[in-house]
Amino acid sequence: MATPGRLLAASLDVMKKVIRQGIIKSSEIERTHRERLLKTGFLNEITKGWLFATDPCILEGRSTPWYAAYWAFVSQYLEKRFKDEYCLAAEASLKIHTGSTVVPRQLIVFTKRKITQQLDLPFDTSLLIYHEEKRFPADRLKLKDLWIMGLPAALCRLQPSTFKNDPADAEMAMRMIGDAAVLLRILLENGNTAIAGRIAGGYRFLGESDFADRIINGMEAAGYKIRIENPFEQTAPALLSGIRIINPYISRIEAMWRTMRPEVMKIFPKAPGMPDTPDRYLKNIENIYVNDAYNSLSIEGYEVTPDLIEQIRKGRWNPDESGRDRQQKDAMAAKGYNLAFKAVLDSIKKILNGKNPGVVLSTDHHKWYTQMFSPSVQAGILKPSDLAGYRSSQVYIKGSKHVPPPKEAVFDCMETLLNLQKEEQESGVRAVLGHFIFVFIHPYIDGNGRMGRFLMNAMFASGGYPWTVIRMERRGEYMIALEEASISGNIKKLAEIIKREGKH
Repeated sequence: MATPGRLLAASLDVMKKVIRQGIIKSSEIERTHRERLLKTGFLNEITKGWLFATDPCILEGRSTPWYAAYWAFVSQYLEKRFKDEYCLAAEASLKIHTGSTVVPRQLIVFTKRKITQQLDLPFDTSLLIYHEEKRFPADRLKLKDLWIMGLPAALCRLQPSTFKNDPADAEMAMRMIGDAAVLLRILLENGNTAIAGRIAGGYRFLGESDFADRIINGMEAAGYKIRIENPFEQTAPALLSGIRIINPYISRIEAMWRTMRPEVMKIFPKAPGMPDTPDRYLKNIENIYVNDAYNSLSIEGYEVTPDLIEQIRKGRWNPDESGRDRQQKDAMAAKGYNLAFKAVLDSIKKILNGKNPGVVLSTDHHKWYTQMFSPSVQAGILKPSDLAGYRSSQVYIKGSKHVPPPKEAVFDCMETLLNLQKEEQESGVRAVLGHFIFVFIHPYIDGNGRMGRFLMNAMFASGGYPWTVIRMERRGEYMIALEEASISGNIKKLAEIIKREGKH
């Protein structure tokens, strides 16, 4: 008679054959296997007929497997149900074009079929499906396995509220248009005078007068009268005028730095200045040394591995005893943290000796990382290739709706961040925004939280600020502030927490 472990392993073998990007159609897996995997926590229901894979050992961030599988479910569900007779609405299409990293609370979808429905999904997310036949978008393309509006069409159908609620995405989209003619053609075909006035006013606000004039002149030549209206509410654009966006991820990093910088400068006190006695400053850091930074922010590996299946088959797997492995990982992490801490101190010495902090960060941050994880590699917990550099796969953050940029964008994002650090004159800005944007990018497969706090303190040293420890008792508040900055662009709470923690 087969043991429970062998039965579960057999079900996992079946699941591995039918799963696609973490998603399974219920009809594709036999009921016995499906119920066994649901009961043991390897599968969870999305909606009737659809399941997503989970890891029963995860105690925190239960929502993360869903956020990781969200877009795969959306693309598979819509294709299965509507074939190519659907299109994401303008706002959702725009976010796909601009590389938005946020899982939306509600995704609006147009379809030619006579269906109007709200589909409730896990963790307070939903799909709102509208019947839209007469105004079904003609200009569509398939991107990331989803049918979306072309960018010009999406811009010409944006609600006015988008410019107020998501100004960064709206600005990036407008700056991604290479020729005003593609917008003007749509506006003329539909006689959209109100939209034309809004887009022209937006381009004037962005410093793109040529684009604005092309739209105004074209509409007036066709006999339309338009009223110019600036749809943006902020006092200044997020990016410098004249910039044409090629890589939306790079532009997003630049826009965040530019828009968040004034808030950080308002919150942080003036830098004390470089210490007169560098040795004493370094000694104070050594005395403050703590190991409470060990809290990985990344979640990775929602795939059921062959090794795990074999453990289960042989009766060696027990999720309640996973703490044994964690003890060894914790020991290696503590050792690696100590080595990385010493490497950071070496970098701070260079900064105190007058080297540009951004240049030091650029040359040294990979060393911090390799020191942090070398004990785990030598102990066989991690592969040697994990020390090679930036991640080569997608990562996710526990419980966060922010999905870090894809692996293809990591190098460009980090290069942009490092260049901003080299150019920045305010050490408080270097520290707070450097820390936040580093975690936003999540450039490594693991350890991004620890690396981000090391970065923060190295940049604090460039202004003589004290070493700042984010205490465990403030961890929940700190994580919420990071999430708010990532999702809504509000850096105020995070800056205030870091400032307050610096006084302890």
